[in-house]
Amino acid sequence: MQLALLWAVCLLSGHLALPLPPEAGGMSELQWEQAQHYLKRFYLHDSKEKDANSLEFKLKEMQKFFGLPVTGRLNAHIVEIMQKPRCGVPDVAEYSLFPKRQKWTSRIVTYRILSYTSDLKPAVVDQIVAKALSMWSRHIPLRFKRVRMGTADIMIGFARGGINFLYAATHELGHSLGLGHSSDPRAVMYPTYRTEDSQSFRLAQDDIEGIQKLYGRSYFRRR
Repeated sequence: MQLALLWAVCLLSGHLALPLPPEAGGMSELQWEQAQHYLKRFYLHDSKEKDANSLEFKLKEMQKFFGLPVTGRLNAHIVEIMQKPRCGVPDVAEYSLFPKRQKWTSRIVTYRILSYTSDLKPAVVDQIVAKALSMWSRHIPLRFKRVRMGTADIMIGFARGGINFLYAATHELGHSLGLGHSSDPRAVMYPTYRTEDSQSFRLAQDDIEGIQKLYGRSYFRRR
């Protein structure tokens, strides 16, 4: 009888649903699982602090980065931010992807377009890439030269998405130049992508100050 009772308890415990942690903030189990994946991917730490890798700590880091109230609890607004198209580079990393120094010491940086997308004509892609590069070069003493064969300093390919290509290209090229993410929502280096009109698209002052801190001001006058 004791053995049968023990088996029943073990079987029952296998079907018990544990309560969600307080930081889940009343969200569903699916939303909490998605949030965990997001936090583990974009908020990495090598800190020796006891709670540095807890989900509550990472959630507070995200809230701090995005200028939100630092509560350590999930809510609908945070879930909305997590669902926006964004760059795959971490906001807080356990390693220094982008140290505060120049990525390129040469004043001429080469680039090569490895592949194209079926969504845009190759000539349009070429124009957009050139425009994205000019967004940066007009503010710093670097010039970009396209090569069609061999290895270039910057190799450009495509991933799937429905996003503003000029915005995404300018953002990713900013990483290639040595910039990390900005917490300024107006900056192109903000981690989530925007879908604004390409004609009015410009770098924000935060982007300009960041890139000039690395490379200095442009030698050339621009209109």
